[in-house]
Amino acid sequence: MKIHPRPFSPQIPSHPLRACRVSWEYFLHFVLFLVLTALLAGCSKPEAPPPAPPEVTVMKIEAKDSPVTFEFVGITGSSQQVEVRARVDGFLDDRLYTEGSIVEKGEVMFRMDAKPFQAQLDAARAALAEQEARLWTARADFERVKPLAEANAVSLKERDDSQGRVNAAAAAVEMARADVEMAELNLGYTTIYAPVTGVSSFARIQNGAYVDQQSSPLTYVAQLDPMWVDFSISEDEMLSLRRQRKMGQLHLREGGMLDIELVMADGSVYPETGRIFFRDADYSTDTGTFLLRATFANPEEDLRPGQFVRVHVKGAIRPNAVLVPQQAVLQGAQGFFVWVVDSDGKAQTRNVEVGDWQGDNWFISKGLSNGDRLITDGIVRLAKGTPVKIVEAGPGKSDQAAPGQAPAAADTPKAAGD
Repeated sequence: MKIHPRPFSPQIPSHPLRACRVSWEYFLHFVLFLVLTALLAGCSKPEAPPPAPPEVTVMKIEAKDSPVTFEFVGITGSSQQVEVRARVDGFLDDRLYTEGSIVEKGEVMFRMDAKPFQAQLDAARAALAEQEARLWTARADFERVKPLAEANAVSLKERDDSQGRVNAAAAAVEMARADVEMAELNLGYTTIYAPVTGVSSFARIQNGAYVDQQSSPLTYVAQLDPMWVDFSISEDEMLSLRRQRKMGQLHLREGGMLDIELVMADGSVYPETGRIFFRDADYSTDTGTFLLRATFANPEEDLRPGQFVRVHVKGAIRPNAVLVPQQAVLQGAQGFFVWVVDSDGKAQTRNVEVGDWQGDNWFISKGLSNGDRLITDGIVRLAKGTPVKIVEAGPGKSDQAAPGQAPAAADTPKAAGD
C-alpha cells in the first residue's frame, strides 16, 4: 500500500472566537515588549556633567615693610641674689624670719649665741682702761722730768726715756681701743640681718647647730625688683643677622634700641617691657651661644627667679618683605613651593625660598612678587593646570595643609619640580 505524505499547512482555527483569542495574545506580547523596552531605556545612566572647578581662597602678594620679632627661650634671675653667711664662729640660737617671705633690708634673720662675744668685749674694754691708766702715768712722769731737764737737773736721756714711755703707752691705748672695736663688731655679727630687700629662701642650718665662716650659707635673699632675664642666641643666628643688616635686608629702629617682651608659661604677656643692658664678651665654648641679659621692672613681684619664659625681641624691620601664611608654603621633592593662580585662572606651582617664621606667617625671600595671587585654602584638591574658582575665606576650612607638608594629590610633588 503506498502512502502519500500530506503537505504541511498551519492550523487555522476555524472557529471565530478561537481566532480572536490568538490575536489578543500576540497583542499582549507586543505591549509587554514595549513596556520592557521603555523600562530598560529609563534605567540607563545619563551623561555626567563636567566636574565643578575646586574652590580656593587667595591673597594678593604685596611687599611692604614688616616688623620682625625674634623668639628665644629665657630664664629669669634675681638682679641681686645674696648669700646670708655667718661672720663669726658660734652656735646658732634662733631663726627670726619666715622662710619664703619677703624680707626688708636690715631685718633680723638669725641670732647667734652672743655671750662669748660679750665676754670678749668686756675683756677688751678692761684692757683699754689698763692701757689708758699707763698712759696717764707716763704722761705725769714726763711732765715732772721735762722742767728738770730744762734746768739741767736731770740728763736729757731721762727726759727722752720718759717721752718714749708716753709714746709707747699711747700706742698701747690705740691697740686696746682697736681690740674693743673688733670685739664690738664680733658681738654685732651674732645678729644677722637681711642684706637686701627680697624674697628669702629656706634655712640651710637649723637652730642649735655650730656654724663658722667656712660653713654653708644660712640662706639667701633674692631681690625681685628689678628682675633679670638671660637668653642666648646661637653663633649661626648672630652671623645671619649681621649679614642681613649689611645687605639691607634687616633694619633696626633709630638708636638701635630693642623692646623685650616676655610670654609666660600660660601664654600671657608680661605687662612690663624690658631692655637689653648686658652682652657677654665671648661666645660660650660649651654651647656655642652668645649670652644676652635684659632687665624688667617687677613692682608686683610676678616674676620669680628660675622661671622659664619666651623672650620676644622687637624693634627690627624687614623692608619690602613678602609675608605669607605658613599653611600656604609646602615642601616637595624639589624644596619649598606654593600654589598660585595664573592669568588664565588656573592653579600653578611656584618654587620659593623661605626665610624666618613670624608667628603664623613665613617670610619669602625669592619666588613671589607684587600682584601674585597666592592660594591659601583649598590646596588639597588642586592639580597643576586645573581651573579654580576663587571664593572668600570663611570659617570651618578643614582642608588646609599643615606647614611644610605637601597636599594629598599624588602628582603634586612632581608638579612642584616642573
